[in-house]
Amino acid sequence: MAPPALLAKRRRAALRTAAFLSPWLIGFAVFFAYPLLSTAYFSFTRYDGFRPPAFNGTANWSYVFTDYPLFWPALRNTLWLVVVMVSCRVVFGLGVGLLVTKVKTGAGLFRTLFYLPYLAPPVAATLAFVFLLNPGTGPVDTLLDGMGLPAPGWFTDPGWSKPALTALALWGVGDLMVIFMAALLDVPKEQYEAAALDGAGPWARFRHITLPNISPIILFAVVTGVIQAMQYYTQPLVAGKAAAGVIGGSGQQFEPGYPDKSTLTLPQLVYNLGFQRFDYGAACVLALVLFALSMAFTALLMRRRGGLTGADA
Repeated sequence: MAPPALLAKRRRAALRTAAFLSPWLIGFAVFFAYPLLSTAYFSFTRYDGFRPPAFNGTANWSYVFTDYPLFWPALRNTLWLVVVMVSCRVVFGLGVGLLVTKVKTGAGLFRTLFYLPYLAPPVAATLAFVFLLNPGTGPVDTLLDGMGLPAPGWFTDPGWSKPALTALALWGVGDLMVIFMAALLDVPKEQYEAAALDGAGPWARFRHITLPNISPIILFAVVTGVIQAMQYYTQPLVAGKAAAGVIGGSGQQFEPGYPDKSTLTLPQLVYNLGFQRFDYGAACVLALVLFALSMAFTALLMRRRGGLTGADA
């Protein structure tokens, strides 16, 4: 058994450590642990926000997975956005970052032009895109018609609504451009010079030097992109409303997902169930599904980070 003096010293060290950690511990408990546990609890209750919650077992889970007709379309759309939109944003952001770092004249102007769209408010940017891609009067389809090319329906066509949202996301890729530019400029130039002396071409230098050096930044961009896609709410809702010609007003109900549930996402269902239908139990089930999917994607990416960029894990 340790001497009393040593035990007292260890106790003081533990208390000192806990004191330094207390701001984080309090924040974790208040803003993460308590909401997560409360969400899990309410998912097993019948609760409308007015009457006390009543335990109803797995009724909410059964309703969401088997009886709620919007769940599976929203899940498919959300997964599509995670896979396609996030991949396109990362590839496009890396490409723009490479392009801007190679520009010798007017680099500052190009950086500004590519970054400015990211600063546009999401609602205003979405409304502008709906106007530009309007199949009847939009300048994009007018230009395509003039060139003899097929003009898609974009936000009014279920087959084109998600690609249109992806185009909107690519337009605001300035945040990734800045991150990738910083990573690319930090790659040691000596490695490029040594590879050039060994006869390595541009693709070989990119694959064996650039990618391994910036792989942590690519992983960061993919993980944060997946989390953002899991929270994708404003743009598809505004695009659906604008394309449907619905002007939001007090007390007005709008079933999200226009056209034909193609812009429906899981966060929209959380809001629809929780704050429009006051079915907090089912909304908590969807929130837990989103949390589980985010954790699963993040864990998969962290385990497979080497295969993500071709670098060693």
